[in-house]
Amino acid sequence: MDRPDDRPDDRVASVLRFTTELIAWVATPWALASYSWVLAVLSVVVLIGLPTVFSTPGDKAQVMVAVPGPVTILLVLLQLAAAVTAAWAVWPVWAAVVVSVLAAATTVTERRRWLWLLRRGV
Repeated sequence: MDRPDDRPDDRVASVLRFTTELIAWVATPWALASYSWVLAVLSVVVLIGLPTVFSTPGDKAQVMVAVPGPVTILLVLLQLAAAVTAAWAVWPVWAAVVVSVLAAATTVTERRRWLWLLRRGV
């Protein structure tokens, strides 16, 4: 169902996206910690900070720095890639497979939102 402002309202997509983001926030610093604690901390700053600061108007209630829709899509893809890559680096195969399937499902369920974001300029 669409909201009055035509933004897709898909709870399943939101839950899958948030779950994948949480995995990225945990697994990425875990994977980087063996190389450098600075990189581990920096990964959290990037994965949480960038989407918090940069967002597309209408996609979030509050926008700090407005960016076009494709930038928001790239930030989501960054989260998905980080979650999958880090899961394969540090977790057992069965867990990495689950994360990969979750990321694929997120990509499929995000289609409507991404199409909406592609039409959004700043």
